[in-house]
Amino acid sequence: MPAYDSETVRPVVWLPLPAEDIDDLPEGLEYAFWDAGDEYPTDPARCVFYCVPYMKGAEPSVRPLAQMSRVRVVQTLTAGIDHMESGLASLPPGAQLCNARGVHDASTAELALTLTLAALRDIPGFVRAQDAERWSTAFRPALADRSVLIVGYGAIGSAIEDRLTPFECARVTRVARSARETERGPVHPLAALPELLPDADVVILALPLTEATRSLVSTGFLGRMKDGALLVNVARGAIVDTKALLAEVETGRLRAALDVTDPEPLPPGHALWHAPGVLITPHVGGPSSAFLPRARRYLRDQLHRFVAGDPLHNVVVTAG
Repeated sequence: MPAYDSETVRPVVWLPLPAEDIDDLPEGLEYAFWDAGDEYPTDPARCVFYCVPYMKGAEPSVRPLAQMSRVRVVQTLTAGIDHMESGLASLPPGAQLCNARGVHDASTAELALTLTLAALRDIPGFVRAQDAERWSTAFRPALADRSVLIVGYGAIGSAIEDRLTPFECARVTRVARSARETERGPVHPLAALPELLPDADVVILALPLTEATRSLVSTGFLGRMKDGALLVNVARGAIVDTKALLAEVETGRLRAALDVTDPEPLPPGHALWHAPGVLITPHVGGPSSAFLPRARRYLRDQLHRFVAGDPLHNVVVTAG
């Protein structure tokens, strides 16, 4: 049976992409385009499936939820759902919040590798030298023979290891919320970090922001990293204690490559902009040419499941 009552309300789906841009959407639904504009495309009370606008921030994303009295599914196009937390209390009982696990694996993993290589080989320094028309050779560390620690071994963490494989790393160590075994080897629990950090040349963060991971990368975490190690963050800015990180990079003991920061966006004049050994990109792990094809495929599959009454992918919260 469908996951909505068609006798009560004509089912409407809100999409942040034009419906005509997604092939083979299921019939029997009305599709409305909304990408966080001031005016809603339909009465929010008619919406049964709400796909959240992509990268528009928390306020517009949760704004219509209080009026969506018949919504059955709230679907993000991000792996993280922290921007939706303030609206969860508005969901009617039984409504499901789904994330987009798998949609950003390729793009985010590519950026993690890009940031790692660029920081190790000092590409920013060479770009500055080019701007100054200065031929400046230098000896820099390679990724080969380095020990890499991936903190957050979900779909994105696994995709990062896929891309590390050809680079002849000395070892790749995996950490997730709880221990488990994979075909590649063991995944260690977060509790094992104190003993794992001192061995890592590169620490890549790819874990979700939760109350348990907020400020996980604290003075103690950073203090256990070896001298000269590189911290790469493609997760969420608030996982890292910015003040603690600044204290380490300003001495030159550690380096960092950050796609996300706390605060975010990083305001003009913030110390991170010019901190030594810090490379910053403006939260671009997801938005690449890889995003739209994967987002369209995922939404099409979710909507067919929704109409058929089949279990949805990536349900992270069910309203009680």
